[in-house]
Amino acid sequence: MKKNESVTKIMSANPVSIGQNEPVSAARKLLDEKGIHHLPITDGDQLVGILTSNDFLRVSFGEFGNQDARSLDAILDHTYKLADLMNADPVSIGSHDTVRDAATILANHNFHSVPVVDGARLVGIVTSSDLIQYLLDQY
Repeated sequence: MKKNESVTKIMSANPVSIGQNEPVSAARKLLDEKGIHHLPITDGDQLVGILTSNDFLRVSFGEFGNQDARSLDAILDHTYKLADLMNADPVSIGSHDTVRDAATILANHNFHSVPVVDGARLVGIVTSSDLIQYLLDQY
């Protein structure tokens, strides 16, 4: 196994993201339509937060359980901003770091994704699935 393999080898470059001023409904739709579970939140190209499907489900089912999607979106947009739901200042990894560094973050923090940044600019995301696929490819 290559201990010093660059994280850029396994990350998804140019990940789906959303601007911090977008409505919560737009984030919900992206998670649903793209089939993703981790949505970086940006200010321009700068990473400012991350929203996971678990963060979203916490409020959408907890408070508004039996709504259709359109009603749910209207309620969520009226009640919340992305800043209310996202994890601000998420743990991230630099584009110069290694696959091992990404694995360490995912394991030690019990995360399923870690954004990859160049400075503060979002350049990619590594998920636990990316890491598992990398391991499978080694054997």
